[in-house]
Amino acid sequence: MLTELTIKEFINKVISNDPVPGGGSVSALNGALAAALSAMVANLTVGRKKYAEVNDLMQELSARFEKLSQKLIEDVDRDSDAYNRVFAAFKLPKETDEEKQARSEAIQRETKYAAQVPMEVARAVYEVLPQIDAVAQKGNNNAVTDACVSMMCARTAILGALLNVRINLTSIKDEAFVNAMRDEADTIEAHTILQEQALLDYAKTIL
Repeated sequence: MLTELTIKEFINKVISNDPVPGGGSVSALNGALAAALSAMVANLTVGRKKYAEVNDLMQELSARFEKLSQKLIEDVDRDSDAYNRVFAAFKLPKETDEEKQARSEAIQRETKYAAQVPMEVARAVYEVLPQIDAVAQKGNNNAVTDACVSMMCARTAILGALLNVRINLTSIKDEAFVNAMRDEADTIEAHTILQEQALLDYAKTIL
């Protein structure tokens, strides 16, 4: 399990010539860090008299971010597992016509899965961008830069995950599936970039 490694061990694993963990797992990790940072900002707001009006909101957001962080930690391994499933499909026998057909179907099935995993990461992180913005603008002012870093990590998680979606789509023959995933990826990417820039612009007005 990649997530059971120490930080140093994980980084050394990435440095190695092993293709996993790769960009997909690192994107999921960025998402987990984004959620964790936003949870921290919310927790630094809870219980402060100055922020009494948003106390309940921050408690709710903290719980949501913590839950998301745990999910994305699992996705670090899921993404690497997806790569291994595709690799295993390519190693299936291809001596007979039946074996070739079974192998081709397995490759397509597992490649779809390898596209779906990072898309799920992108969707999950994308859904909380408004909440990251909320902790930045309504949470503890002393931690606004932490919230901005959270948004930046979220952007990296989303755009990185979408790159992994797109590279897998190049090998998928199901045109309807490919077109739907590409359209969704384009929409998520465009909105993510806008939301990140909006928060960074806000931060410049108060820093």
